Amino acid sequence: MSRVCDLTGKRYMSGNNVSHANNRTRRKFNINLRSVSLKSETLNEKFKLKIAASTMRTISKNGGFDKFIIKSSDTSLSETALKIKRKIKKVLSPNK
Repeated sequence: MSRVCDLTGKRYMSGNNVSHANNRTRRKFNINLRSVSLKSETLNEKFKLKIAASTMRTISKNGGFDKFIIKSSDTSLSETALKIKRKIKKVLSPNK
């Protein structure tokens, strides 16, 4: 399973290990990925997602999970996050 944040699409960064002799070898800097369950206040459900620790701070900054997921672009979201976003939008939209 790839180490990608479900909400922001963040992945690893690549760089170099630099030795004392200034030899360079390629390496990966993995993201700080955590499995968390986030509660949607609109749907009154909990969802289990794998997100980066920096994404958790961004969610709290934006005022909660629902506001964050509605604001975020569809290209960065995973399939499960897109399904959650569609459910939330369906509940929030006025019935026609």
